Amino acid sequence: MTSGGRAKPADAVVVGSGPNGLAAAVTLARAGLAVHVIEGADALGGGCRTEELTLPGFRHDVCSAVHPLAAASPFFAGTGLAASGARLLTPQVAFAHPLDGGRAAAVAGSVDDTARGLGPDGPAYRRLLGPLVRDVPLALPAILGPLLRSVPRHPAAMARFGLEGLLPASLLSRRLRGQEARAMLAGAAAHALLPLTAPLTSGFGLLLLMIAHWAGWPVVEGGSSRITDALAAELVRRGGHIETGRWVATLDGLPPARAVLLDVTPRQFVALAGGRLSGRQRTAMQRFRYGPGVCKVDWALGGPVPWEAAACREAGTVHLGGEFAEVARSESEVAAGRHPERPFCLIAQPGVVDPSRAPEGKQTLWGYCHVPSGSTMDMADRIEAQVERFAPGFRDLILARRVRTAAEIERHNPNCVGGDISAGAGTVRQTFFRPTMRWNPYRTSLRGIYLCSASTPPGAGVHGMCGDWAARTVLADLGLSRPGPLTAAWA
Repeated sequence: MTSGGRAKPADAVVVGSGPNGLAAAVTLARAGLAVHVIEGADALGGGCRTEELTLPGFRHDVCSAVHPLAAASPFFAGTGLAASGARLLTPQVAFAHPLDGGRAAAVAGSVDDTARGLGPDGPAYRRLLGPLVRDVPLALPAILGPLLRSVPRHPAAMARFGLEGLLPASLLSRRLRGQEARAMLAGAAAHALLPLTAPLTSGFGLLLLMIAHWAGWPVVEGGSSRITDALAAELVRRGGHIETGRWVATLDGLPPARAVLLDVTPRQFVALAGGRLSGRQRTAMQRFRYGPGVCKVDWALGGPVPWEAAACREAGTVHLGGEFAEVARSESEVAAGRHPERPFCLIAQPGVVDPSRAPEGKQTLWGYCHVPSGSTMDMADRIEAQVERFAPGFRDLILARRVRTAAEIERHNPNCVGGDISAGAGTVRQTFFRPTMRWNPYRTSLRGIYLCSASTPPGAGVHGMCGDWAARTVLADLGLSRPGPLTAAWA
């Protein structure tokens, strides 16, 4: 299938149509280049798609479902998502973290609003998050870019975030005493897919908390595929050409172009490059590490989840895992290659703000837990037990479910190596040097060939920044004028 009319000779070919591939294509098209996007699947979007996975009329997000980084991204700030049909809907509660006994911590509204719900931990939370949230417009453009390549425009703001973010979450949590506040930090930090004793896990958690207060954790009305549709529509308007259902097996099979951008991980790049790479170049790419996988479940429900804690009923995202120590134990077990009996689970319930996802009175529910890389184990029973633990009667509402193990997720999307939805582990080395130790991480050792996937900075998330930065590198290499500065939307 093709779109965008008859293809013109391409200045740039983009392989892969995930958010980063499309962001790269749009940035290049805005600069006047003729762009040809090639996607192996029959539908665009990679993990940013929406399908009826369970029953007719129930629209489920295939991978990405909640979009704090889309709400905060400098790339999307200049894209006009709402005008293109991708309206972000922000729940009153960004995320909630229930505890046994009907209690819950919740991130809602301002830092002060949230702190008031944390009892004696309120002052400590204000001291920790207040300055970071104030600095979001100053620090976020640098955080969402290749680190260490230049002096930040606002070094004091970056230093404040960096000093806290480099810590393991297990160490940062010592500043908090109550179970609610500590659990809330654990749930946010566990998005790192690392043991909570690992450096930088605080950075993952703090970044998500900062954005929760500054922009919220929205879902997209009608489903995440509306973001893909908006980017594809702009690309076509600017003369771009899109081709789906064509798997690229080798770089030699691509049409001629001045630049080729690959929305793939290092593993796929090595396969595509074949004999073009030297042994040293191949080894550098093969050194790239992937993280744990996920087992994902989509449910069609007869009604809203009957959470015991009221905050969970208003939250677009719910973190399940109990107290800090229990979440930490679950993540450590996954890192050790085991399947936790009580896994840490991420649950998204878009119906809180978007009734269009399901027939009237019904709900869709999205959830996953972390598992060892390549796992073939169906974790649906364990995930459902965690939901039932905090929402008795949940199982009675299930009309249908769809399960994808980590191995199945990789078969569905080769960029999710072993089921790793982050396209690479968030280790210290791969935070600062991702995917290899190159000054410009988007250039490869092959002239005219670039990487633009989440395996490049700033990493995973629907923000488009990996693609935008890669496209800016291409424009610089071609000696062409580039789009305006990324900080323009933040002035």
